[in-house]
Parts: sequence; C-alpha cells; structure tokens
Amino acid sequence: MSKQEQPIYILREGTERSTGNDARGNNIMAARIVAGAVKTSLGPKGMDKMLVDSFGDVTITNDGAAMLKEMDIQHPAAKMMVEVSKTQDNEVGDGTTTVVVLAGELLGKAVDLMDKKVHPTVIIDGYRDAQEQALKVLDEIAIKVKPRDRETLKRVAKTTMSTKLVSGHSGHLSETAVDAILQVAEEANGGWKVDLDMVKVEKKPGGSMTDTALIRGLVIDKEVAHSDMPKHVHKAKIGLLDAAMEIEKTEFTSKISIETPDEMQAYLDQEEKMLRDMVKKVKDAGVTVLFCQKGIDDMVQHFLAREGIMAARRLKKSDMEALAKATGAKVVSSVDELSASDAGYAEAVEERKIGSDKLLFVEGCKNPKAVSILIRGGTERIVDEAERSIHDALCVVKDVIETPKIVAGGGAVDIEIARRLRAYAEKLKGRERLAVAAFADAIEVIPMTLAENAGMDPIDAMAELQSRHAKGEKWAGVEALEGRISDMEKIEVIEPMVVKAQAIKSATEAATMLLKIDDVIASTKSKGPPPGAEGMGGMGGMGGMPPMM
Repeated sequence: MSKQEQPIYILREGTERSTGNDARGNNIMAARIVAGAVKTSLGPKGMDKMLVDSFGDVTITNDGAAMLKEMDIQHPAAKMMVEVSKTQDNEVGDGTTTVVVLAGELLGKAVDLMDKKVHPTVIIDGYRDAQEQALKVLDEIAIKVKPRDRETLKRVAKTTMSTKLVSGHSGHLSETAVDAILQVAEEANGGWKVDLDMVKVEKKPGGSMTDTALIRGLVIDKEVAHSDMPKHVHKAKIGLLDAAMEIEKTEFTSKISIETPDEMQAYLDQEEKMLRDMVKKVKDAGVTVLFCQKGIDDMVQHFLAREGIMAARRLKKSDMEALAKATGAKVVSSVDELSASDAGYAEAVEERKIGSDKLLFVEGCKNPKAVSILIRGGTERIVDEAERSIHDALCVVKDVIETPKIVAGGGAVDIEIARRLRAYAEKLKGRERLAVAAFADAIEVIPMTLAENAGMDPIDAMAELQSRHAKGEKWAGVEALEGRISDMEKIEVIEPMVVKAQAIKSATEAATMLLKIDDVIASTKSKGPPPGAEGMGGMGGMGGMPPMM
C-alpha cells in the first residue's frame, strides 16, 4: 500500500514562478512594449508624449529618459529598459530613445532566432561579438575634430535639439549651450574636462524662448535678506559663510537666574553686542556682499543693512560651491575666519525681478568657471521641455570636447555598421553568424523608424540607403525634415561618436541580460495586518505551511 504523498512547499504560498521559454517570452514582450511606446518619438518628426501623473501634473516631452521616468512601469523586465535609458542619460546625456528602441529590436530578432531553435547562449555570444565589431567600425568611420571648434559644437547641439519641442529656437539655444560649456571647460591630462554641475540652469516662465540667456556668473534663486539692504552692489567683495549668523543655543539645558531689571538689560545688551561684533567682522573683512548657507538673525540683518552690506541667507550647498568657483572666494565656517584674502570679486551683484520672483544675479566675475543659463518661455510646460533640451545640448557639447570625434546622424552610421557587420558575418562559421546578422538587422531599426516617423515609405527608404552605402556614400541617411535620403554630413546633421557607442553598448547589455533569464520567481507583495491586529505579533512567516493534520 503506497503512502499518501504530502505536497512539499518550497516557496511561500502565492509565489508565482515561470520558467524556460515562458519566462523569457514574457520578459522580452514587456521590454518590447516599452520600446514600442517610445519608438514613435524618435527623430525630428517624432511625436511627443503627454504624461499625467497621479497628482494630475502634466509633462509634455519627447525625451526618452523623461518619458520612461514619468511612466509608472511595474514589470521588472520593462524597468530594465528604464534603467538603460537612465544610464544613457547619465553617461552621455543624449540618445535615450535610440537605446531603448535598439534594445527592443535586438530582443525581437533574438526571438526569431530562438524560434529557429538557436540557443540563447549562442545568440548572446554572437551579439557580444557583433557589438565589439560595431564599436570598431564606429571608431574607424568617425571624423576627428578640434575639441574647441565652435562651429562643430554648435552643429552638434543643434542636431540634438532638432528633435525636441523647442526645435524652432535651436539656433539661439545651441549657441547659449556652447558658450556655457566653453566657459567652464578646463584643461586636464592633455585633454579637456567639463563639470556639468558648474552650469546652473534656472528656469522662470514668462517672456519668450529668445529671452533665454547665458549669465557669465551666477543666478541665485534667493532675494536680499532685508528690505533696507542695497539691491545693487558695484565691484562687490563677496564673502561666503557656511555657518549661521545667530547666537547659538547651548546643547544642554541651561538656566540663567536674573534677579533685577538691570541684569536683564545687561543680558540683552551683551546679546546685541555679540551680534554687532559679527557684523563688524564682516565689515572689517571688506565684504560688501555676504552669502550665508544658514540663517541670519533678524537683528544681524538690521545691522548689516545699516552698514550697507547686501546679504542673502539659506543658500544651497551647490550654489555656495558654484559661487566659490565663479568669484574666487573661499567658503569659511565661522564669521571670525572671514578675511579680505578669502573674499571673492564680481563686477556687480544685483537683485532683479523676473516674472513674479526676485533673483540675485552675480555677474562680471574674473574667470567664471561657473555660469548660469536663465531659461524663459511662454508656459511652464515649454520652460520644462526647454530645460530638458538644454540639458541634452550641454551633454553632447561636453561629449565632443572630451572625446573630439563625431559621426553623421539620420541613421547613416547605423546603415554603415550593419553593412560591414553582414560582411563580417559571412566569414564566421556555425550558428553565431546568424546572431551577428541578426544584430546587423536590428541596428537598422534606427533609420527605418526615422523614415517611418517622417511619413516616408520605410522599405523604399531602406533600399535606397543600402544601395547608396554599397556605392561608398557612408554618410547617406534619412533627412526627416525633407522626407528624403541625403548626405547627412553635408547638411550638418552630426552627433558625438560616444553617444552612438554608449547606445550600442547599453542596448546590447540590456538585451543579453534579458536573454539569459530563464526563471522568474515573483513573491507576492506582503499585505499589512488587518485592522485591529496590531497585537497579534509573532505569527508572521507561517505562509506556505501544509495544514496540520
């Protein structure tokens, strides 16, 4: 007589598990749906997305990273696509839509191969081999440029902005971005380095996009601390203080016994004298404008105003660092340390009213290694999108200054890489050649999508592109604005090589990672205790136990 078999629970009750092709298929489908969602926004003729969050706030954008950040994506494989676009944005600042579309297409081609019984490991090896070759080709065909060539940098910035909502103003905005980056670029180890944190972007709705300007100095979103202080200081000596200008409270409980009115008055006089001494130290150091990271006592504000010293309080740490870099001042930790040698210099510090807000402008610094861009625009939505566009423009200009190599846009470089990869695949043996050829097909999704979004016939466009590349026209690409195939270098559609290289690397890594997963174990989200069950502690963790007999 056989014993009745009891079920064995290994995973917690309610845990979902899918394995093998099911798991892989679900992950790939989720990732491809995300790619499909952003695909229509690729290129200058791409569409914009309107995203409404749970609070009802609206974002209108066609920036891949911004779109995916705003979407509330739950599926773990789809979240990886969001991470890929974030990495692209953090690393090079542009190509965020491209990288997601490319990753989706690589996965699509992998599914076709798996249907033909090609093992995922073979596909992964083939993809990695193809990626290596693609990067070699990219390096070979890239054009070397001078890192500080203004015209090239302007073209690069203009190309990245041509796909954005603000493309009508791309000339003015790209010039602003190039000026800002060239101002803060510093020589290092035989090349150039750019710290993007030193370009502060402030945005204020109002005016028009053409009022967007580069301030060779800083714009600080603060107003003068006291109404009697001067609103404009010429040839300012600037002091930076990261301590509070207040009388510190003792850390432990303390009492003062005061018995007569005279003692009370003496106590108050002493307090006032301490505050006056603080202001005297500022004045003795020759400081005419004081920026304080912490608070300033009301009495101190009054005394500063009487001395004709402008002051602002509660500045952000990043603002203090930027001010130090721009004005040459040193940030000191106590009023006692303020000295003339630590003070910085600016031609003018002025409070101006922009829209409904007051801002402080610090201008005319000696060698401003920190600058500000003040973005203006008709509505808040436009100002937000302009900020995202300027971020991309700043990033691509930085990329070219740091790695002075460029390639043509419009999908030209993708077609050229695909053509050379197919030739390389011919030399390979076995099934890996199928994976390399699939990679070549996948990379062509970029020009194909550009043609599709521009309203062209994608099949005709691809046929013409491939025949022109075969004749040696390596920069032939999709001129989306005119709806035809053109030499993209001649019409000055160019982008940094590192943007393309990073997109290929990130997309390949994301695709191969998802192909490697063959088991998905998802535990159910733990629910909180039912109302009134707070006192039932100690019973958790019993889920999944077989019933007691």
